[in-house]
Amino acid sequence: MGFLRREEPLHEKLAREGGLDFPQSTQDLAGPLDPRHPFQQVAGIHGVPRPREWDAVASADAPGVPGDELEFVVLDDGTLIVDDDVADGALTPLADALEISIAPPYHAYARRRGQDVWAAAAFVVDVVEVPEELSGDTVSIAVQDGLRTTLVGDQRYNDRIQSLEHFAEADFEAYVLEATRLDGPLWEVTVNPL
Repeated sequence: MGFLRREEPLHEKLAREGGLDFPQSTQDLAGPLDPRHPFQQVAGIHGVPRPREWDAVASADAPGVPGDELEFVVLDDGTLIVDDDVADGALTPLADALEISIAPPYHAYARRRGQDVWAAAAFVVDVVEVPEELSGDTVSIAVQDGLRTTLVGDQRYNDRIQSLEHFAEADFEAYVLEATRLDGPLWEVTVNPL
């Protein structure tokens, strides 16, 4: 061994001993890469704020709602879309409590906290009417450098879905669009730029 020569660089040794030694290649990773800051979920680290997960949180008495958890979407016109078998008007107290802080359309998740007390959290969504006939309940569209890839369900789709593409292209040239069918021609849409 030469003078002041190490088998392993000091920064690699310290990372390994501290449990921060990451694989040198992405192929060696056990799962998909997480683009978030490594300490994003750790509270108390100065200068690393947590991303806001919800736009509104509320609780309300909602007697007659079955189950312990549910999710629902409220449209611009106040229409509630829910998959579970819930009586008409049963979710109105939850929607009213949320709408003190958030305007429709929004997607909400609710959980029972007592006999009739429910807590709900919601985030704003975009709802697009899609007149095209699509067989699946999910759509993914990725556009970059003039290349377009469209999936309906898990199947590649060769036709263009003009209504969704026009919605995304109003803001971005390159984007990834994810859409989920709410009811009939109404779809909940998320668009992220590339």
